[in-house]
Amino acid sequence: MAKILMIYTGGTIGMVRNPETGVLEAFSAENLSANIPEMKYCGADVDMVSFDSPIDSSDMNPGHWSAIVRIICEHYEPYDGFVILHGTDTMAFTASALSFMLEGLGKPVILTGSQLPVEMIRSDAKENLLTAIEIAAAKDADGHPMVPEVCIYFHDELLRGNRSSKISAEYLAAFASNNYPVLAHTGTDITYHREFIRPYDPNVRLTPHYEMESGIVILSLFPGLQAEAVEEVLGQPSVKGVIFRTFGSGNAPRNERLLQALAKAVKAGKTIVNITQCATGSVQMKRYATGRQLLEAGVISGRDSTVEAALTKLMFLMGQGLSQAEIREKMNLSLAGEISLS
Repeated sequence: MAKILMIYTGGTIGMVRNPETGVLEAFSAENLSANIPEMKYCGADVDMVSFDSPIDSSDMNPGHWSAIVRIICEHYEPYDGFVILHGTDTMAFTASALSFMLEGLGKPVILTGSQLPVEMIRSDAKENLLTAIEIAAAKDADGHPMVPEVCIYFHDELLRGNRSSKISAEYLAAFASNNYPVLAHTGTDITYHREFIRPYDPNVRLTPHYEMESGIVILSLFPGLQAEAVEEVLGQPSVKGVIFRTFGSGNAPRNERLLQALAKAVKAGKTIVNITQCATGSVQMKRYATGRQLLEAGVISGRDSTVEAALTKLMFLMGQGLSQAEIREKMNLSLAGEISLS
């Protein structure tokens, strides 16, 4: 049987309701196994490690990402795949970050969770967890991992981690991959769409990275945004980079003061990445004059990146101590399948 390591970080999937207060509280990883006895029939040998103190995913930060990377690296050789139990609120951020931090990954790392606690009758926890284990253990006819990349499995769909975003706080289908096809669908069987999955490469070796730059901010354009506010943010010494969420295909208002603030920040060594606020589509700054002006100010295209992938990619590249020129170059390369180059 395949050996799978389950990493329990916290989240709704491991919550029980306090009978006195009615508040959801985390319980031990051992209790998770007790609530899902079917784990012993999942066709894999599953071991489990847990954060010392399970956290709400709203508290997730780059230090926790580094801790997950260390756990995976320490257990990489003896295990065939990894399942990370994670809260849904920041799951797409973690999945995106891990896709960059686990350079040369050749085994499945599947993040999953649930919208309802495992103890509730209609909980989606059991199906999500058991299927994530099955996917992490799956091998092709040559004995290679079926999905050797970081993914999110949730509600019948396997998604590339750095192409995913949380789209619902209510429905069980909580995640979507708007700009990239689904990697697998589950029903009575699991149907893998191999043409969209990163192929297994026996010649690459895992190279872990642990440093992430936290001096990044996300700015969203809106009608009436004051250039003075943008100047104030960009002028902060602690701000090293910006994810700039623009209109449509990467457009911004023709505000000379705003453009000067962006150009000044770029000249000062700060990297500004343009991504669209739209759920689907790509930034194309040469299409309209309102986008071309950003290009002339030194803003670089984030193409069809999600906000989660753009943010964590920039944090990752800056954490490697690269020059601004190197960061600008690599932001326009697909490091882990996070953007479309065509």
